[in-house]
Amino acid sequence: MVQIKSPEQIAKMREAGLVVAAIHAATREAAVPGATTKDLDQVARKVLADHGAKPNFLGYGGFPATICTSVNEVVVHGIPSDDVVLKDGDVISIDCGAIIDGWHGDAAYTAFVGSGHSPELVELSRVTEESMWAGIAAMKQGNRLVDVSRAIETYIRRQPKPGGGKYGIIEDYGGHGIGTEMHMDPHLLNYVDRKRGKGPKLVPGFCLAIEPMISLGTPRTKVLEDDWTVITTDGTWSSHWEHSVALTEQGPLVLTAVDGGRAKLAELGITAAPDPLG
Repeated sequence: MVQIKSPEQIAKMREAGLVVAAIHAATREAAVPGATTKDLDQVARKVLADHGAKPNFLGYGGFPATICTSVNEVVVHGIPSDDVVLKDGDVISIDCGAIIDGWHGDAAYTAFVGSGHSPELVELSRVTEESMWAGIAAMKQGNRLVDVSRAIETYIRRQPKPGGGKYGIIEDYGGHGIGTEMHMDPHLLNYVDRKRGKGPKLVPGFCLAIEPMISLGTPRTKVLEDDWTVITTDGTWSSHWEHSVALTEQGPLVLTAVDGGRAKLAELGITAAPDPLG
């Protein structure tokens, strides 16, 4: 069952989303050569405490940290550690969430540590982020879930990969519904699988965490012995971008973007819904 939210409930999710945005800003600034991924986790914990919010990652299924820190070939669910020291040239994806009054926010971004990153890596992150926005732009009344998946996949497939070949759209992980829980129905693929059908119709109150994950090589992954860390099977590096989005009567509202998605959606010819928090 898909949980449909009222405008008042979406406003609460917006509060949680802005806390997530604050975590992103703080961890992005802290993701420098010499920092450990545990340092970034501590930064996130402070932001949550300062905003009176709760973490939704810590303890989820036994996860031992506040954020996920996925470096280079790690696709998702990397566990912060004192042993992982960021180096010049690394790529890190940071995934985090927050809870306000029982309502969840969840978002991720990819950052470049230091300098000297190849054009191939820069383009990988750009394509992943832009495919997320293509999916957000497909959050329209009357569309179905598969239209979001199609928009993400179509964008990725149309982008030439530097050096040739194709990007790997990660198969085993995708987006999801979000609301009173972090992960809810429906599951959102980042590609079209005709066996799954069209999925539910998008209506006002429908909230999704849209999160493409792409590698420079294979779409396949494996989980390490810690039962969390997910890496590409061929060792190629990856990128992960995510926003939580609500569909309202006035259009999409990007709950975890500082401006509600207004600027980026305008570039795509879409008017973002008014921010319920003003």
